[in-house]
Amino acid sequence: MAKEKLKFAFYWAASCGGCEIAVLDINEKILDVVQIADIVFWPVAMDIKYKDVENMPDKYIDVCFFNGAIRTEENEKMAKLLRKKSKILIAYGACAQLGGIPGLANIANRKEVFEKAFLKTFSTHNPNNVIPKTRVTVKEGELELPEFYDTVKTLDQTVEVDYYVPGCPPAVERTLYALETIAKGELPPKGSVLAPLKSVCDECPRKREEKKISKIYRVYEKTPDPERCLLEQGILCMGPATRGGCGARCLKVNMPCTGCGGPCPNVPEQGAAMISALASILGLEEEKEKYSEEEVEKLISQIKDPLGTFYMYALPASILRRKVMKK
Repeated sequence: MAKEKLKFAFYWAASCGGCEIAVLDINEKILDVVQIADIVFWPVAMDIKYKDVENMPDKYIDVCFFNGAIRTEENEKMAKLLRKKSKILIAYGACAQLGGIPGLANIANRKEVFEKAFLKTFSTHNPNNVIPKTRVTVKEGELELPEFYDTVKTLDQTVEVDYYVPGCPPAVERTLYALETIAKGELPPKGSVLAPLKSVCDECPRKREEKKISKIYRVYEKTPDPERCLLEQGILCMGPATRGGCGARCLKVNMPCTGCGGPCPNVPEQGAAMISALASILGLEEEKEKYSEEEVEKLISQIKDPLGTFYMYALPASILRRKVMKK
């Protein structure tokens, strides 16, 4: 008797859609997936309705790959529904695992986000100052949109998550590893990140000499030596604070790591870890041990976008979570 196929599901919440493409990046290996699993839910590729999922028995889905942060009422509803219907729920990609790029909106609230997007941008023509509403009546009837939340959350801040596949989007190796361990029934302990226990620096082929730096460059300000560590050339690179498993792809094409793999193992605060690593090599003079407040300010002012640099993907998952909003 042929072995019964697994039932897979894929869902796209608050994200750019890159994770949907990452699933297809495994190329011909997708045929191997078809051999072991039937895809029972994938809205981006299949015509399927909410009621179809609601009518599935609980735990009907063997594995659900959920990408995207929780930004709206619909995202939250689907996260809870798919958790109920799935035996294994995987946070697939940086947005589901960490909050991702959408999580940078946690420096504002819904009102400020809407004002910026629909009223204040230079390219917006909106003379009637119309902003999205959850319900609006038109001649054909009532239209409804999901509520847009003040705060972006990670998937595991909303429901229980079994495993995490990091990356923005996940590297092919990470997707294949997840699929292979599922197929073989060899998944690690619940709560594991399906990536190696090392940093991006451990995978980077560039030479490191532990040199101090006194100046920080943005990527367009300097043509780096392709053989040397970018951080030691003054280009901010999140490699020391970021979990590996991507093969250091960005570094191999002369671009710094931006941190999409999330924090290294046993390091809960990625941004703080990177700030600490940078503080250990940044100084005005190599032998100087103490600096005045003015000198410290001068060094710090070189970092033009601290939030976007140290928390590009991980603000909602960090200790900071979001900006405190005064009423």
